[in-house]
Amino acid sequence: MDKLSFAIKSLGRSIYHSPLGDIDFVKDEERVLFDVLWGKIKDQLHSDELITLERAGPRERLYFDSARTVAGIATCGGLSPGLNNVISSLVMQLSHQYKVADIIGIRYGYRGLHIDQKINPLRLTPAVVEDIHNSGGSILGSSRGYSDPVKIVDALQQYGINVFFAIGGDGTVRGAIEVVEEIERRGLDIAVINIPKTIDNDIPFITKTFGFETSFAEAVEAIRCAHVEAKGAPNGIGIVKLMGRESGFIAAQASLAQKDVNYVLVPEIDFDLEGPYGLFQNLEQRLKRRGHALIVVAEGAGQKFFRDEQAIYDASGNKKLCDIGGYLKQKMEEYFESKHIDVSVKYIDPSYIIRSVPANPSDAVYCGFLAENAVHAAMAGKTRLIIGKWNSMFIHLPMDIITVGRKKIDPKDALWRSVKLSTGQPF
Repeated sequence: MDKLSFAIKSLGRSIYHSPLGDIDFVKDEERVLFDVLWGKIKDQLHSDELITLERAGPRERLYFDSARTVAGIATCGGLSPGLNNVISSLVMQLSHQYKVADIIGIRYGYRGLHIDQKINPLRLTPAVVEDIHNSGGSILGSSRGYSDPVKIVDALQQYGINVFFAIGGDGTVRGAIEVVEEIERRGLDIAVINIPKTIDNDIPFITKTFGFETSFAEAVEAIRCAHVEAKGAPNGIGIVKLMGRESGFIAAQASLAQKDVNYVLVPEIDFDLEGPYGLFQNLEQRLKRRGHALIVVAEGAGQKFFRDEQAIYDASGNKKLCDIGGYLKQKMEEYFESKHIDVSVKYIDPSYIIRSVPANPSDAVYCGFLAENAVHAAMAGKTRLIIGKWNSMFIHLPMDIITVGRKKIDPKDALWRSVKLSTGQPF
């Protein structure tokens, strides 16, 4: 982290007056502390390495003339609650506050910016987006892959876009970095802003990504149902598989919200199935004591059990995960059959349901703030940045933060400690 620069790129000098009127504008020199613990701040002060982040918000001077600005919006990667909220808020902010009249919705992610795909864009106006926040998914659709920077910049030029908003996760950000570099090679004035989207909540230096709260709230209902199923039969076992490729935040938070869960399995914490410290023996003891059990497993957990499987990758270059939920069910039934113990195992996978629902009120508000700050940054000529929130303040982060890796559960941190205390599972 100490080698990563948090400086934000700008297209140049801002000369236009903001149309926002008499409000409290934010100056570029306003910074947000990365650490809030006094001990860490003291250490950084002594080493002259105090880490601060640029504060987001409206700037008094703009780089772009609103009357001549053309904005583009694309949603990339998998679906997440709140996509339509972000699109709607971007359009409303651009139209009503900055008087940008030309807003182009790019359909099906970066694929829609490959002209040879012959996918027509969608003209976005306040009238078009006025009700979309009530629906899940994205009015623009989405896709993975198709991030050829040359073709994308060709399309941005063809459409006359000079402010581009890419809504998506780490794969989207990597594509956006390549787009910015192609823009710079051509000497163009195009701002590229990312609004981070991943229900796994695994983007570093960002407290929370939109859709995460809605997703784990929806997962609670699946956990509640699995608990009912488990208690409804002798030696009943409920298994709920939730999203989380490399980070188990949804599984952890949903289990804390619905405290019926007895075991939480996440990618960050290794576990075995057999042996004296394995899941099955502990599960057997629990069934003898209580007669039922409930397990929540993140999709990326236990992938070591599939080492012999041939690796398959999706269009974004992500390795396709093997079904740990189905594997657990099969191996669990085999284990208890060998012990001559009758069990009733119910497996529930609500993954695509929880990511397709509309945003809940908390996420909806959060989406609005992210979109507003993205527009402020773009109109001020800032580029190659991600809008985030840290220490209760909205901030600008360089897209290069994704090189640090994914944010993950720390086994020694308070979150995992709370999970262990809530479930009672072995340390």
